[in-house]
Amino acid sequence: MKGNIFYAQSGGVTPVINATAAGVIDAYEKNRDMFGKLYVGKNGILGALKEELIDISTESKSELKLLKQTPGGAFGSCRLKLNDFKKSKKDFERIYNVFKKHNIKYFLYNGGGDSQDTTNKINKFFNAKNFPITCIGLPKTIDNDLPITANCPGFGSVAKYIATSTLEASLDVKSMCQTSTKVFILEVMGRHAGWLAAAAGVIKTKAGDPPHIILFPEIAFDQKYFLNKVKEVTEKYGYCVIVASEGIKDKKGNFLSDSGLKDSFGHSQLGGVAPVLSSIVSNKHNFKVHWAVSDYLQRAARHIASKVDVEQAYKLGLSSIAYAKKNKSDIMLTIKDESNKNNYKWSIGSTKLDNVANVEKMLPGNYIKASGIETTSACNRYISNLIKGENYPSYDNGYPRYANLKCKTIRKKLKSYKL
Repeated sequence: MKGNIFYAQSGGVTPVINATAAGVIDAYEKNRDMFGKLYVGKNGILGALKEELIDISTESKSELKLLKQTPGGAFGSCRLKLNDFKKSKKDFERIYNVFKKHNIKYFLYNGGGDSQDTTNKINKFFNAKNFPITCIGLPKTIDNDLPITANCPGFGSVAKYIATSTLEASLDVKSMCQTSTKVFILEVMGRHAGWLAAAAGVIKTKAGDPPHIILFPEIAFDQKYFLNKVKEVTEKYGYCVIVASEGIKDKKGNFLSDSGLKDSFGHSQLGGVAPVLSSIVSNKHNFKVHWAVSDYLQRAARHIASKVDVEQAYKLGLSSIAYAKKNKSDIMLTIKDESNKNNYKWSIGSTKLDNVANVEKMLPGNYIKASGIETTSACNRYISNLIKGENYPSYDNGYPRYANLKCKTIRKKLKSYKL
């Protein structure tokens, strides 16, 4: 009997994670003679634990065609930490039983570092059971912090959104700074790595251009230095635009915006660094300050997606089926940068899951200027390659037309499972 495929989306979603799903589905349809059914987990790995499997053949083909241009996680995603085998043995046993009962022989997990750790652990658990399964991780994270791969799908589109939003907001502030707001702060995601904050740097072409200050998690926040720079820039140019990573820390390693809460992975819940910075500036300088938090808007902005990003996300989905056909297991697919001086070129490669599970890639030191608040030309070239090109969704009645899936699950064969 031909083995079935289980694909699922994991962690924080991106503008292009569904493009990867579309690639998986399209490649599967062209290779149906090689496989059984294609199941999608409802709400990520929860779909395996709760035996909530979506048979992709039951979805409307016209709606599936819209997946490539749809943001969010069309099948649902989740943040769920599977611990070591001793602590979570029952969870691994449950996934094993569900996969065995439904003849699932291929596991494709679409997510970031924590998700690749899940893929890695499931691969090892099934190997110990002598159960033949092909485990393939598909990279995804707007944070761009997965190692080995040259970049991560999702980052390019969010970087494009941040750069564009910073540019547009800067023009607004500049036009009103004589009589109104003089300091504008944009908070972007990035707990430990400053890739997203760095994205705003591509719009700066000469001295005096915004963003005037970029705050990276890799650089300890120095309040005195920060306040002096804000004053210096504002007095010289009339206004100051700041882009700040949510995860900036003080010299003692404390998050400026730590709420004191933890998420399911044990990560600190960050409470918003923009208002904290606004208070710091307002309390010291007599400047009117406005701030904004891009939050979910940045990772849902499919309407301004990067063409390169969409193409890479889709190609990873296509390639996953090609690797599955060859039973290439225990790997995460990667994007390989094969650029020359004149052209940006890339291809799909792979690496062992052990190389990427729970490993974060920080912004390189040579991507941040000695000032600690600006990006270098090397950084700007890297990001510029990833934000190139437009891939607008189709519109209906003035707003984007996105996929609307039923996500109806198949009949269960096992008893219900309590998490």
